[in-house]
Amino acid sequence: MRVASAALVSWFFAVSWSGHALAQSTLSAGGLAPPPAIQTAPAPDAQPAPNAEPGAPTSAATEAQLNRADAEDSGRGLEFVWLNAEAGVIHVGLNTFHQKNLLDPLDVKTNETGFVTGAGAGLRLVFVTLGARFRYALMPDYSSWSLGLEGGVHAPFGNLEPYATLDASYVALGNFRHNLDASVKGFDARLGGGVDYYLAPMFSVGVNASADLLFLHRSSLGIPTPKGLCPTGPAVNYCSSGSSIGGALSATAVAGLHF
Repeated sequence: MRVASAALVSWFFAVSWSGHALAQSTLSAGGLAPPPAIQTAPAPDAQPAPNAEPGAPTSAATEAQLNRADAEDSGRGLEFVWLNAEAGVIHVGLNTFHQKNLLDPLDVKTNETGFVTGAGAGLRLVFVTLGARFRYALMPDYSSWSLGLEGGVHAPFGNLEPYATLDASYVALGNFRHNLDASVKGFDARLGGGVDYYLAPMFSVGVNASADLLFLHRSSLGIPTPKGLCPTGPAVNYCSSGSSIGGALSATAVAGLHF
Protein backbone atom coordinates (compact mmCIF):
# COMPACT_ATOMS: atom_id res chain seq x y z
CA MET A 1 0.00 0.00 0.00
CA ARG A 2 2.81 2.38 0.87
CA VAL A 3 4.65 1.47 -2.32
CA ALA A 4 1.57 2.31 -4.41
CA SER A 5 1.12 5.69 -2.68
CA ALA A 6 4.79 6.64 -3.26
CA ALA A 7 4.55 5.68 -6.90
CA LEU A 8 1.39 7.77 -7.30
CA VAL A 9 3.10 10.89 -5.78
CA SER A 10 6.15 10.44 -8.00
CA TRP A 11 3.94 10.19 -11.08
CA PHE A 12 2.06 13.44 -10.08
CA PHE A 13 5.28 15.48 -9.74
CA ALA A 14 6.64 14.12 -13.03
CA VAL A 15 3.47 15.14 -14.87
CA SER A 16 3.47 18.63 -13.26
CA TRP A 17 7.11 19.29 -14.24
CA SER A 18 6.51 18.14 -17.81
CA GLY A 19 3.48 20.48 -18.10
CA HIS A 20 5.47 23.46 -16.84
CA ALA A 21 8.33 22.82 -19.30
CA LEU A 22 5.83 22.41 -22.15
CA ALA A 23 4.13 25.73 -21.27
CA GLN A 24 7.47 27.57 -21.20
CA SER A 25 8.47 26.22 -24.59
CA THR A 26 5.02 27.03 -26.03
CA LEU A 27 5.16 30.73 -24.81
CA SER A 28 8.62 31.16 -26.26
CA ALA A 29 7.57 29.56 -29.52
CA GLY A 30 4.50 31.85 -29.71
CA GLY A 31 6.59 35.05 -29.40
CA LEU A 32 5.44 35.99 -25.86
CA ALA A 33 8.89 36.11 -24.37
CA PRO A 34 9.98 39.60 -22.96
CA PRO A 35 11.50 41.79 -25.72
CA PRO A 36 15.19 42.65 -25.53
CA ALA A 37 16.32 46.12 -24.21
CA ILE A 38 16.13 48.88 -26.86
CA GLN A 39 19.39 50.79 -27.47
CA THR A 40 19.31 54.17 -29.24
CA ALA A 41 22.23 55.32 -31.32
CA PRO A 42 23.36 58.99 -31.09
CA ALA A 43 22.50 61.33 -33.95
CA PRO A 44 25.08 61.22 -36.75
CA ASP A 45 25.90 64.97 -36.41
CA ALA A 46 26.10 64.99 -32.61
CA GLN A 47 29.50 66.01 -31.22
CA PRO A 48 30.63 64.89 -27.77
CA ALA A 49 30.96 67.59 -25.12
CA PRO A 50 34.55 68.51 -24.21
CA ASN A 51 34.27 67.13 -20.65
CA ALA A 52 31.72 64.39 -21.34
CA GLU A 53 32.52 60.76 -20.55
CA PRO A 54 32.84 58.36 -23.51
CA GLY A 55 29.44 57.13 -24.64
CA ALA A 56 27.48 60.01 -22.95
CA PRO A 57 24.73 61.49 -25.21
CA THR A 58 25.07 65.16 -26.37
CA SER A 59 22.76 67.69 -28.02
CA ALA A 60 24.02 69.22 -31.27
CA ALA A 61 21.57 72.16 -31.02
CA THR A 62 22.67 73.02 -27.48
CA GLU A 63 26.32 72.81 -28.48
CA ALA A 64 25.75 75.14 -31.43
CA GLN A 65 23.96 77.70 -29.23
CA LEU A 66 26.80 77.66 -26.71
CA ASN A 67 29.39 78.17 -29.45
CA ARG A 68 27.36 81.08 -30.89
CA ALA A 69 27.04 82.71 -27.45
CA ASP A 70 30.79 82.44 -26.88
CA ALA A 71 31.46 84.08 -30.26
CA GLU A 72 29.03 86.97 -29.63
CA ASP A 73 30.00 87.63 -25.99
CA SER A 74 32.07 90.83 -25.72
CA GLY A 75 33.19 90.01 -22.17
CA ARG A 76 32.51 93.59 -20.99
CA GLY A 77 30.32 92.78 -18.01
CA LEU A 78 28.31 95.40 -16.13
CA GLU A 79 29.28 99.08 -16.14
CA PHE A 80 28.53 101.47 -13.27
CA VAL A 81 30.73 104.57 -13.76
CA TRP A 82 31.83 106.28 -16.97
CA LEU A 83 33.91 109.29 -17.97
CA ASN A 84 35.02 110.58 -21.35
CA ALA A 85 36.77 113.42 -23.15
CA GLU A 86 36.02 114.89 -26.58
CA ALA A 87 37.50 117.30 -29.10
CA GLY A 88 36.33 118.53 -32.49
CA VAL A 89 34.80 121.39 -34.48
CA ILE A 90 31.71 123.54 -33.83
CA HIS A 91 29.73 126.04 -35.90
CA VAL A 92 27.68 128.63 -33.97
CA GLY A 93 25.00 131.00 -35.17
CA LEU A 94 24.17 133.51 -32.44
CA ASN A 95 21.07 134.86 -34.22
CA THR A 96 19.91 131.78 -36.13
CA PHE A 97 16.24 131.89 -35.06
CA HIS A 98 15.77 135.27 -33.37
CA GLN A 99 17.76 138.46 -32.71
CA LYS A 100 17.02 141.48 -30.55
CA ASN A 101 19.92 143.82 -29.92
CA LEU A 102 22.30 141.08 -28.67
CA LEU A 103 25.71 142.04 -30.14
CA ASP A 104 26.87 144.40 -32.82
CA PRO A 105 27.94 142.41 -35.93
CA LEU A 106 30.92 144.77 -36.32
CA ASP A 107 32.13 143.62 -32.91
CA VAL A 108 31.21 139.92 -33.10
CA LYS A 109 30.35 137.92 -36.20
CA THR A 110 27.01 136.18 -35.78
CA ASN A 111 28.14 132.97 -37.58
CA GLU A 112 31.53 131.44 -36.84
CA THR A 113 33.31 128.09 -36.85
CA GLY A 114 35.78 127.16 -34.14
CA PHE A 115 37.29 124.44 -31.93
CA VAL A 116 35.39 122.69 -29.13
CA THR A 117 36.57 120.39 -26.37
CA GLY A 118 34.81 118.89 -23.39
CA ALA A 119 34.54 116.19 -20.75
CA GLY A 120 31.76 114.27 -19.05
CA ALA A 121 31.29 111.82 -16.18
CA GLY A 122 28.43 109.99 -14.54
CA LEU A 123 26.69 106.73 -13.63
CA ARG A 124 25.25 103.95 -15.77
CA LEU A 125 22.35 101.57 -15.10
CA VAL A 126 22.26 98.87 -17.80
CA PHE A 127 21.20 100.92 -20.87
CA VAL A 128 20.73 104.38 -19.27
CA THR A 129 23.43 106.91 -18.35
CA LEU A 130 23.15 110.02 -16.18
CA GLY A 131 25.89 112.55 -15.62
CA ALA A 132 27.34 116.04 -16.11
CA ARG A 133 29.18 117.57 -19.06
CA PHE A 134 31.48 120.58 -19.52
CA ARG A 135 32.27 122.10 -22.91
CA TYR A 136 34.57 124.91 -23.99
CA ALA A 137 34.46 126.47 -27.48
CA LEU A 138 37.06 128.85 -28.88
CA MET A 139 35.75 131.04 -31.74
CA PRO A 140 37.61 133.73 -33.73
CA ASP A 141 35.69 136.62 -32.02
CA TYR A 142 34.84 135.14 -28.61
CA SER A 143 34.86 132.03 -26.43
CA SER A 144 32.07 130.17 -24.66
CA TRP A 145 31.64 127.50 -22.03
CA SER A 146 28.72 125.39 -20.85
CA LEU A 147 28.06 123.13 -17.87
CA GLY A 148 24.99 121.01 -17.33
CA LEU A 149 23.30 117.63 -16.95
CA GLU A 150 23.30 114.86 -19.53
CA GLY A 151 21.10 111.77 -19.95
CA GLY A 152 21.63 109.02 -22.49
CA VAL A 153 20.22 105.76 -23.83
CA HIS A 154 22.65 103.12 -25.13
CA ALA A 155 22.11 100.05 -27.34
CA PRO A 156 25.10 97.66 -27.10
CA PHE A 157 25.80 95.25 -29.98
CA GLY A 158 28.86 93.36 -28.83
CA ASN A 159 31.76 95.83 -28.82
CA LEU A 160 29.79 98.39 -30.85
CA GLU A 161 27.46 100.72 -28.95
CA PRO A 162 25.27 103.42 -30.55
CA TYR A 163 23.66 105.97 -28.22
CA ALA A 164 21.57 109.13 -28.01
CA THR A 165 21.89 111.93 -25.44
CA LEU A 166 19.98 114.98 -24.23
CA ASP A 167 21.70 117.85 -22.37
CA ALA A 168 20.47 120.91 -20.48
CA SER A 169 23.26 123.38 -19.69
CA TYR A 170 24.12 126.87 -18.51
CA VAL A 171 26.14 128.71 -21.18
CA ALA A 172 28.19 131.92 -21.07
CA LEU A 173 30.08 133.91 -23.71
CA GLY A 174 33.15 136.08 -23.08
CA ASN A 175 36.62 137.15 -24.25
CA PHE A 176 35.10 139.28 -27.02
CA ARG A 177 37.47 140.98 -29.41
CA HIS A 178 37.84 144.80 -29.40
CA ASN A 179 37.80 144.53 -25.59
CA LEU A 180 34.01 144.52 -25.63
CA ASP A 181 32.86 144.36 -22.02
CA ALA A 182 29.58 142.49 -22.51
CA SER A 183 27.96 139.82 -20.33
CA VAL A 184 26.13 137.21 -22.43
CA LYS A 185 24.60 134.21 -20.66
CA GLY A 186 21.79 131.79 -21.24
CA PHE A 187 20.48 128.26 -21.62
CA ASP A 188 21.75 125.52 -23.96
CA ALA A 189 19.55 122.54 -24.94
CA ARG A 190 21.62 119.92 -26.78
CA LEU A 191 20.50 116.79 -28.65
CA GLY A 192 23.31 114.42 -29.55
CA GLY A 193 24.10 110.98 -30.81
CA GLY A 194 27.08 108.83 -31.61
CA VAL A 195 28.68 105.43 -31.49
CA ASP A 196 31.41 103.96 -29.27
CA TYR A 197 33.65 100.99 -30.02
CA TYR A 198 35.10 99.13 -27.02
CA LEU A 199 38.74 98.31 -27.68
CA ALA A 200 38.80 96.77 -24.18
CA PRO A 201 36.14 96.26 -21.48
CA MET A 202 37.26 99.51 -19.79
CA PHE A 203 38.24 101.66 -22.80
CA SER A 204 36.32 102.90 -25.84
CA VAL A 205 36.74 105.30 -28.76
CA GLY A 206 34.02 106.82 -30.88
CA VAL A 207 32.45 109.78 -32.63
CA ASN A 208 29.66 112.15 -31.61
CA ALA A 209 27.46 114.71 -33.39
CA SER A 210 25.17 117.20 -31.68
CA ALA A 211 22.81 120.10 -32.33
CA ASP A 212 22.34 122.95 -29.81
CA LEU A 213 19.55 125.45 -29.28
CA LEU A 214 20.91 128.59 -27.55
CA PHE A 215 18.72 131.01 -25.59
CA LEU A 216 21.01 133.99 -24.92
CA HIS A 217 20.61 137.23 -22.99
CA ARG A 218 22.90 140.25 -22.66
CA SER A 219 22.65 142.62 -19.71
CA SER A 220 22.85 146.37 -20.18
CA LEU A 221 26.37 147.76 -19.88
CA GLY A 222 25.06 150.78 -18.04
CA ILE A 223 28.33 152.68 -18.50
CA PRO A 224 28.00 155.92 -20.48
CA THR A 225 30.92 157.35 -22.41
CA PRO A 226 32.67 160.52 -21.19
CA LYS A 227 30.37 162.49 -23.51
CA GLY A 228 27.34 161.04 -21.73
CA LEU A 229 26.41 158.70 -24.55
CA CYS A 230 26.10 154.91 -24.44
CA PRO A 231 28.48 152.91 -26.67
CA THR A 232 26.60 152.09 -29.85
CA GLY A 233 27.13 150.40 -33.14
CA PRO A 234 25.25 150.29 -36.41
CA ALA A 235 22.58 147.99 -34.96
CA VAL A 236 23.11 147.74 -31.20
CA ASN A 237 22.85 150.13 -28.27
CA TYR A 238 24.82 148.46 -25.46
CA CYS A 239 23.19 150.60 -22.77
CA SER A 240 20.05 148.50 -23.24
CA SER A 241 19.77 144.74 -22.82
CA GLY A 242 19.56 142.29 -25.71
CA SER A 243 18.63 138.71 -26.49
CA SER A 244 18.68 136.09 -29.22
CA ILE A 245 17.87 132.48 -30.04
CA GLY A 246 20.77 130.82 -31.79
CA GLY A 247 21.94 127.38 -32.81
CA ALA A 248 25.09 125.30 -33.07
CA LEU A 249 26.30 122.12 -34.76
CA SER A 250 29.33 120.13 -33.61
CA ALA A 251 31.23 116.94 -34.42
CA THR A 252 33.78 115.44 -32.03
CA ALA A 253 36.00 112.43 -31.48
CA VAL A 254 35.47 110.77 -28.08
CA ALA A 255 37.59 108.56 -25.81
CA GLY A 256 36.03 106.98 -22.71
CA LEU A 257 36.79 104.95 -19.60
CA HIS A 258 34.22 102.55 -18.09
CA PHE A 259 34.17 100.92 -14.65
